[in-house]
Amino acid sequence: MSTPIIIDCDPGHDDVFAIWLAAASPEIDLRGITSVAGNGRIEHTTHNALVACTVAGIEGVPVARGAERPLVAELTPAEWIHGANALGGPELPEPTISLDERDAITLMRDLITESDEPITIVATGPLTNVALFVQQHPDLVGSIAQVVWMGGSTGRGNVSAYAEFNAWTDPESIAVVLDSGVDFTMVGLNISHQALITREVRSRIAAIGTRTATFGAELLEFFCSTYDAFENMPDGPLHDPITVAMLIDSAVATTVRTRIDVELEGSETRGATCVDLLDFLKRPANATVALDLDVDRFWGLIEDAVRKLA
Repeated sequence: MSTPIIIDCDPGHDDVFAIWLAAASPEIDLRGITSVAGNGRIEHTTHNALVACTVAGIEGVPVARGAERPLVAELTPAEWIHGANALGGPELPEPTISLDERDAITLMRDLITESDEPITIVATGPLTNVALFVQQHPDLVGSIAQVVWMGGSTGRGNVSAYAEFNAWTDPESIAVVLDSGVDFTMVGLNISHQALITREVRSRIAAIGTRTATFGAELLEFFCSTYDAFENMPDGPLHDPITVAMLIDSAVATTVRTRIDVELEGSETRGATCVDLLDFLKRPANATVALDLDVDRFWGLIEDAVRKLA
């Protein structure tokens, strides 16, 4: 049995690998891709989703444009990591796949209502689209199997002392999604910083030799160069594909059921995810949180996926 999913993303170097992993894995039924502003402005992230599909020969999966800004705050794209077009490094081909005429929320609605089984939303950017869907279609929340989100952290952040980028970009959307009662899983920096793109990993992917592998290797080289420059991490972390990997093979990550709250007001802590691992607050658990990564198993899934694509 394959798991039907929608990928809601802001490509972004690591989002591209999440799309590829989902498309190449028989355990996943990729029903649709929706874009959101985050790593780049919406015109860039939407274009990059089409590029990701074009490079890897992914056809028959509708791609729809989503929210151009967070629910409340102004958008600050992560150009210092992903480049001005959110996909710095390789020369981007002209997409051969057309954008769906529907907007992201409409596509989500149609895919969820047409499905005979609940659909999982894999969100690898800010949760803006998911929050808007919850607000506009509360009657369909029960038809979402779960939301698996890359964002937040059990510890410190990467865009402020306490906040991870996706959470910091639109913390209000996290609160909306958590308050909806949907089954929610957080894949935060605490686990994604275990998925380091070492020189050995980059060499193995480049050695595959396909168009997808060559393009992917160029993405990873650029990604690691900016992480080295701005975060002193010469082997950058491949955050987003962990969300998909956990659906393919639950042994990829250990998890815990716990409480998550998000900070909306703090002048120094806005966007921080408060993960109450020791139950200090005595509040009901509302989320599953990923903790530790089986690194070899994870990279094995990534390499296998790249080999299967064009």
